[in-house]
Amino acid sequence: MAVVPLKPNEMIQKKIFLLIIVITTVSVLVHHGNLVSWTMDAFYFGCSSFPSHPVPDQKPKHTNLAFLKTHKTASSTMQNLFFRFAERHNLTVALPIQSCSHQFCYPNSFNTHFVHPHTIPPNIIASHMRFNIKELRRLMPNDTIYITILREPSFMFESAFNYYFNYCHSFRRVPNRSLEAFLADPWHYYQPDEKDSMIARNNLAFDFGKDKDHPATDVKFIQDFLAEVEQTFSLVMIADYFDESLVVLRHLLSWDLDDILYLKLNMRKEDSKQKLTPALVSKIRAWNALDTYLYDYFNASLWHQITALGPGCVAKEVRELHQAQERLMRSCFNGQVQLRSSMQIKDKNLRPWQPRGTVDIMGYDLPGNISHGLSSHAQELCLKLVIPEIRYSRLLLHSQSMRYYHRHQLRTTQQTSTLKKVRSLHPEVKHVQLPPDATAPTAQKGSTPKKMHDETQS
Repeated sequence: MAVVPLKPNEMIQKKIFLLIIVITTVSVLVHHGNLVSWTMDAFYFGCSSFPSHPVPDQKPKHTNLAFLKTHKTASSTMQNLFFRFAERHNLTVALPIQSCSHQFCYPNSFNTHFVHPHTIPPNIIASHMRFNIKELRRLMPNDTIYITILREPSFMFESAFNYYFNYCHSFRRVPNRSLEAFLADPWHYYQPDEKDSMIARNNLAFDFGKDKDHPATDVKFIQDFLAEVEQTFSLVMIADYFDESLVVLRHLLSWDLDDILYLKLNMRKEDSKQKLTPALVSKIRAWNALDTYLYDYFNASLWHQITALGPGCVAKEVRELHQAQERLMRSCFNGQVQLRSSMQIKDKNLRPWQPRGTVDIMGYDLPGNISHGLSSHAQELCLKLVIPEIRYSRLLLHSQSMRYYHRHQLRTTQQTSTLKKVRSLHPEVKHVQLPPDATAPTAQKGSTPKKMHDETQS
C-alpha cells in the first residue's frame, strides 16, 4: 500500500501539533516531580536574552508594588531584592513606625497608622504584616501590583516549629522539641486564642487576614478565599521554585537581570533541619489544611504562567540568572562565598538575628579586601546583598528620613524666598503667610533621624 506524502501545510501543522504535545508534557512532568532537566537547548528557540540596557519600545519598569511578606518562605530574600530595587531607582519604601520595630505591628491587622510618616507616599511596601487590602489601597498608588510568596506547607511548618520553638507557647509545651509528639495530638498543645498561636497553625491563611482555625471542610470558604487571593495578587511566587518565580516576576514587572539578582538570606544550618517522613508530611498538611489548599492551588497557577511564557524560555532565563549570580559571587567574595554561623561573622552588622535555642541562622562575611578592584557602587551592591533584614530596614529608614528632611527644608527655603520677593514688590504688605504644604506628612514625636550606630541584633 502506497504512502501518501503530506502536503507542506499539513507537515507544518503536524510539527506544531507535536511540538505543543512535547512542551505540554515537559511542563506537566516538571510540575509533578522534577523529572525532566531544565537545560534542554532544543526548547530555546525564539527566546530573548535578558536585556543589558533599555530596549526601544520596551514597557517601562513597573515600580509600584506591595509584597505580602509571609513567614519561613524565602520572603527575606525577596524583601532584600525589593529594597535594593527601590534604592537603585530612587523609590520610597513604606517602613514601620519605630514602636512596631521592623514589622508593621504584626500580628495586628495592617493599618496605615503603622507606617512611618517619613516613608509616605510609598512606591513599595515589603515588610511583615497581616494583610488588609482596604488599608493598603488607602496607602499605595492605584496601579500597585500585589505579589506574595508561598512554600510547601510541610517544609514551612517544620522550619517554623524549630525556628519559633522558644517563642510560640503551643510549641514550647511539647516535650523534647518533638515535632512528632506535637503532630500526634496537636490539640493537646495548641491554644488558638494565644497571641502567638498563628505560628502553630495555618500561618499563611492568617497572614492573608483569614481565620486560621476556620474549618477546612467549609468548601465555600475555601473557594472564596482562593478567588479573593487570585483577584488581588498578580503573582503568587512559590519558594520551592524560586528562580522560576523570579523569571515570571521579571516579565510581570518588565524588569531586567540586575533587578532580580539575589543571595539566599536567613537560612538555617543544615544540621538544624529535620527530615520529614511521608507520614509526617501528611499530618502537617492535614493540620494546616487551609495553607495546603492555598499552596496547591497557586503552585498549579504558577506553572500555568510558566507554560504561558514557554518552559524552555523560562529555563533559559534561569540559567542566565545562575550565570550572573556566579559572576556576582566571584566579584563580592573573590570566588569563595563566605557563608558562616552568626558568631563567626566578623562584622557584627552582618550577623543575622538568632532565635533562642539550637537553630543556627547563617549569614555572610565580606572579604577584608573587597575594595580592591571594585568600584564604590559594586562594593555597595555586595554589602546590600548580604545585609540582614533588621539592619537593612533601619538603614533604609535613616536614608529616607534624611531625604524627607532635605526635601522639606528645601521647600521651606523656597517659600521664604517667595515671601521676600512678595514683600520687595509690595512694601505695603507687611504680614503675609504662605500656606503649609498640605502633602507633607506630620513627623512623629521623636522621629528625627539619629546617626546610625553599630549594634548587634537581638
